[in-house]
Amino acid sequence: MTPKSGVLLLGSCITAIASVGSIFELSSGNPELGQMVTSIILGISIPLTALLFWVAVQDTRANIK
Repeated sequence: MTPKSGVLLLGSCITAIASVGSIFELSSGNPELGQMVTSIILGISIPLTALLFWVAVQDTRANIK
């Protein structure tokens, strides 16, 4: 694993936590940041989590020798 893939995995974990937190906030009925902002965070964080994870895996595979 390279430092680049480690940073990408860290970003993936952070965005995954943001998406789970957004789901809980939206399900509570009264999100602290408001419905619109929390929905935007959720909408951005889900694909970003998958993208960062995929790029990290690709980087790790490219550096295996």
